[in-house]
Amino acid sequence: MKRSLEDMMFKKLLVPVDLGDEAMAKASLDAAKALAEPWGAEVRLLHVRPILPSAYLEYVPADFEGIEKKRATEDLAALAGKLGLPAGKASTVVRTGGVYHEVLAEADECKADLIIVSSHWPTLATYLVGSHATNIVRHAHCSVLVVRA
Repeated sequence: MKRSLEDMMFKKLLVPVDLGDEAMAKASLDAAKALAEPWGAEVRLLHVRPILPSAYLEYVPADFEGIEKKRATEDLAALAGKLGLPAGKASTVVRTGGVYHEVLAEADECKADLIIVSSHWPTLATYLVGSHATNIVRHAHCSVLVVRA
């Protein structure tokens, strides 16, 4: 069965963003913008916050989780605004959990047809243990573009 050009275009791009690594974020955001503009695609930025181990809970304020989620939401919204996409074409979400599990869950929930993920050049450690990008590529139900940062 032959696919039409419209069927091959990506309409919903999911971009996982590590707010603590600007270079990595820039690489994937630049790629997302370059792909979204000509296709009129939607871009969904995702930041995954790690689960705070219970041993740390007595050392942080009671509202720590809420404060951190609010900060991440605001930072992600600022990045989305810098993309310069038309209104309604950029959205954000903050999730908590394991990175690649949450990226894959969000991709399924928002019906992404392309995940754009940044990755450092591989090292011996990532060859032996793996990286988030590797796990996303291996287990995603949609296409994945890995951008080297």
